[in-house]
Amino acid sequence: MIPGLTSRRRFRDLSEAEILALAISSEEDDARIYASYAEQLRAQYPASAAVFDAMAAEENQHRHLLIETFERRFGKVIPLIRREHVAGFYSRRPVWLVQNLGLERIRAEAARMEDEAAEFYTRAAQASTDPGTRKLLGDLAAAERKHEAKAEQIEAGTLPPGARREEDERAHRQFVLTWVQPGLAGLMDGSVSTLAPIFATAFATQNTWTTFLVGLAASVGAGISMGFTEAAHDDGVISGRGSPVKRGLASGLMTTVGGLGHALPYLIPHFWTATVLAGIIVFVELWAIAFIQNRYMETPFLRAAFQVVLGGSLVLAAGVLIGGS
Repeated sequence: MIPGLTSRRRFRDLSEAEILALAISSEEDDARIYASYAEQLRAQYPASAAVFDAMAAEENQHRHLLIETFERRFGKVIPLIRREHVAGFYSRRPVWLVQNLGLERIRAEAARMEDEAAEFYTRAAQASTDPGTRKLLGDLAAAERKHEAKAEQIEAGTLPPGARREEDERAHRQFVLTWVQPGLAGLMDGSVSTLAPIFATAFATQNTWTTFLVGLAASVGAGISMGFTEAAHDDGVISGRGSPVKRGLASGLMTTVGGLGHALPYLIPHFWTATVLAGIIVFVELWAIAFIQNRYMETPFLRAAFQVVLGGSLVLAAGVLIGGS
């Protein structure tokens, strides 16, 4: 037997009192999660924080109603039973896995929470053979559906006109500053700066394995350098660019990817096949950089394409000339 699973009860084996106790603890957990989201968002997104404050208050109200129902039917002592005690019961992701992923991710998680609870209660009601339990589960499913509708009403009533759009724009701007900008800088550096050493080695040696090793070393080395540089030069507190660790990872990984893109073809033992494929990949990389600049940095596409493609072509030509001389 797998350790930990033998102590978990099956949902169908729970009594109505235990199901009600489970609902009470679940409502309490959800209220705490919403309160944590509100606290996380309060500084940057006060309107959305107010929404989650209201949702936490709603969950607490439902918990009080459930407690009153339990005490009326079963007495004052509520059994200690939580989600993790029941096999197959829906779980909640730890707050720290969600709160650092941005406003939209938190909103999506909240919607998932309400829908997941309602869906579980609905399925459980359909599977139940006891009329009293079936009715109880159906009531809980209806309550969760009302929670979801109420959440939409709360958001519509709490967010003033334009507030959600303003917060979405702020979240998008933060995403660009934290992930896109350093990632784009890394991709440009990795794609362009490694062209000369890779193609110089290729035409100087015409040995695909040696060329691949040089490309691998250049890509990984550039990735480490760019990652540490990005993380070290700005802690993000004053600039508002976000976590230096996130920015360092984005820059370092994309630098490595940019270089490996045209180094990997040299795993092919035939020199000209590998070189032609590497050239095609370089072309795709440069146009991808131009697209990202246009999409996220609002750089006119033709200007971005001219700058990136021209610069990359000059570096590529330098590598070929040096290697072939």
